Parts: sequence; C-alpha cells; structure tokens
Amino acid sequence: MSFVRRAIRPGVILALSCAAQFMVVLDIAIVNVALPSIQRDLGVSQSTLQWVVIAYGLLLGGFLLFGGRMADLLGRRRIFLTGLGVFSAASLLAGVAQSAGLLITARGLQGFGAALVAPAALSLLAVTFPEGQERNRALGIFGAVAGTSASVGVIASGLLTDGPGWRWVFFINVPIGVLLIGLVAVFLAADRPERRPAKLDISGATTVTGGLLLLVYALNRGADYGWTSATTLVLFAAAAALLAAFVRIEARSPAPLVPAAALRNRTLVAANLSAFFTFSAMFSFIFLGSLLMQQVLGYSPTKTGLSWLATSATAFVASAVAGARLVAAVGVRRLLVTGLSLLAVGVLWLTRVPADANYISDLLPAFLLAGIGVGLCAPSAQIGALSGVSDSASGLASGLVETMREIGGAAGVAAVSTVLVSRTGLNGFHAAFAVISITAALGALTAATGFQHAARPAEQPALDTQPRAADEPLLPIPVPADQHYER
Repeated sequence: MSFVRRAIRPGVILALSCAAQFMVVLDIAIVNVALPSIQRDLGVSQSTLQWVVIAYGLLLGGFLLFGGRMADLLGRRRIFLTGLGVFSAASLLAGVAQSAGLLITARGLQGFGAALVAPAALSLLAVTFPEGQERNRALGIFGAVAGTSASVGVIASGLLTDGPGWRWVFFINVPIGVLLIGLVAVFLAADRPERRPAKLDISGATTVTGGLLLLVYALNRGADYGWTSATTLVLFAAAAALLAAFVRIEARSPAPLVPAAALRNRTLVAANLSAFFTFSAMFSFIFLGSLLMQQVLGYSPTKTGLSWLATSATAFVASAVAGARLVAAVGVRRLLVTGLSLLAVGVLWLTRVPADANYISDLLPAFLLAGIGVGLCAPSAQIGALSGVSDSASGLASGLVETMREIGGAAGVAAVSTVLVSRTGLNGFHAAFAVISITAALGALTAATGFQHAARPAEQPALDTQPRAADEPLLPIPVPADQHYER
C-alpha cells in the first residue's frame, strides 16, 4: 500500500506525526517518577519494578522493524490507525491494573501499539517532505518532539502522581489517543494497493523479538544469579540462538525484515548505531536521575518532574536549531560527535553528586548539558538514517532507526538497574552514572569513525524492500549534492 500524494497536507501530517511520536516517547519515561508509588501500591519488588519500564521499550523496539515493514506494504495510514487503537486500549488496561503482572502485560501491549505508530509517523514525513532543507526542517521539529518527550514525561509523571495518582499517567493517553484516531481518519487520505503482493517476515520479527527479550532479561538477572551461573549462561545462549536464527531467516527470506543492502550502507549503519548509544544514555539517565532525586535527595514526585524542565527546554531548542540550520552547515557526523560528547560530560558530572546535593550547582549543569546533547543528536540521527532512502523503503528505514532508539533505551535501563542492584546507596548511583557516561562516549567514538568523511553517494547501496526479479539490477540511491550528512 502507499499513501495517496494528491491529498497530502504537509502541515497537518507534520502535526499529527509529532503528536503521535510525542505520546509514544512520552510513555517510555512517564512512569519513571511514578515507580515508587507503583511499588508501594502494588507491592512490587525492586527487581520486578524495572520491567514496568523495560516491557514497553522492549516490545516497542522488538516490533518496530515489523511495524515499519507493514507500513510500507499495508499502508501508512492503516498501520498508523491500528497502532493508535492498540496503544489507547493498552493504556486503559494499564490504568486499571491491580497487579504487577497485568500492569507489565499492558505495558508490553502499549509497546506493540507504539511499534506500529512510530515508524508509520516517521515514514509519513519521509514521503511527504522532499529530501533536503524542507525535510531537514520537518525532521528537526520531529526530533525536537522526540528529544523532549522523555523529559516532559517525567514532568507530567510528577504532577499526575502527586495529583490524581499514578494511574493517570496511563489514563491520560486514552482521550489523546481517541482524538488522534479521529484526526488521522479525517485528514489523512486512504491508502491504495500496490501492484506487488505484500509479504510480511513474521518469522524474522518473532525471532529477533524473542532474542532481544532474552538478552535484556539475562542482563537484568545476571547480577542476581551471577554472571557465570548456569541460569545466566543459558539465557545468553538462548538469546544468541534466536538472534542467529533471525540472521539465517533473513538470508533466505524473499522479503526480509532487514535487507542485506541495509547492512552495506555505511551511513545508515552509522546513524543507527549513533541512535542506539544516544538513547541508551538518555533514557537510562532519566531513569536513574529520577530515582536519585526521590530515593536519595528526598524530592517529591512534583519536584522531581519539574527538575527536568532544564533538560526538556534545552533539548527542544537544540533539536529545532539542529534540524533547521546546523545539519546543513556542519553535517550529521559533527553534530552527533558534539552532542554525544556533551551528554557524556554532563552525566559524568553526576558521578560526584553528594547526598545533600544542591540543585543549582550539583544537578543543573548536568541537566543542561544532557539536554543540549540529546537535542543535537535526535534529529541528526534521523536525518542521516533517512537520507537517500526511497519512498518504498521509508517505513523500513524509519523502523530501523526507531528500533535502535528503543532497544538502546531498554538496554541502557537494564544496565544501570544491574549496577544499582550490585551496589549499595549513593555509590551505586555514582557507578551507574559512570556507565552512562561511558556509553555516550562510545557513541561519540562510533559517530566519529562510522560516517565517511566525504560523501560518496554511488558507494551507498540501495535500501529497497520491494520484491525483485532475479535479473533486476539493484541501483544505488542517489544522494543530492547538498546533503552533507557524512561530513
């Protein structure tokens, strides 16, 4: 299926895509401040509590590629509406949950719905705005929304938890979701069928999701079971077996979830790896910072949420400026290196935070640097990942970069949770912040070495998801000369 271009209203599509993305990313972080209240009300153990966060990010990350593929083949509008419906229903279920098991299940369903929404929204922008300054500006706004949604989530979480209660961090999605469904149904033109039949790589999506689920579970339980224990080793082995099966399935599939051409496109790979490190550091930073302020510094949920305003505001401004001006001026590579370096320095600042920390001198510098850093990185990674991609592959390319973001976030939260369990008190927080800083530094190194220093468009293989005849040539994607994303 494809989107009917004659009915496109660019401003409306940008607004709807941003609103949907805001809700998707918001729900990654909106539970963070509410976690202590959820733990008290439902009697959740510390080791189980993290799955309220991880279940959403893991299912979201695991099915994003599948969601992007379905958007390309079944229609962006149709998948967009389906995802919004699943997400809204799962939010209602989470709000009424009376047990940790039901809440975690609902969070997983939210993640699946979001996995349909996110790539469809980004793909809509890719096919609506022509590549170049116009698309960069749109992706700058979209990236600003994505980059600030997480920090806005913790602000909203604090206000809602101290106000009507933690259940409203889920209930609030229901009216917003219903409103978006109505607007999408009215303003987005219907999809039309393609001449070629749709093929969905269900086995590939299943194996990669199962493998990632076991991998993150092994990372979380390693501290409890011991990293060399039989249980931990079996979990890692099972995860490796499923991921190996995914690679084998992709190699033989006539319509693979991830075509081999994607892995040969250096720019695409570098952009996706940078997104992984950026959001691994950012989401774990928000998770850890929220716990620090409440459990160590004694902040209320409202004060904790409002404390993130510094990060939210700076991220929004930096993202908007990066997409509108800086990408064209200095290039994606330099923005990613600069942003990840600032994020690493900001988080490193918190490795010295005292038990009686002052917000202005001990927390604010880190929050500002982190906001600028993620604000520069969010749109840059998306612009790099979508540069030169054809309309027929835009859903897959969108799914790839969104997958790296969400799996990175889930892995980051798992890593810092493991460090917290293995250490005690403030020392545990210091060690976990050090891990986040190293993660951001690795991202900066990856961006510095991963992108080519000079654009070579002809060397970038095409990312095309359409079935091909055996003798049909695979042409490289032309990249406009004014796209300096590899600088």
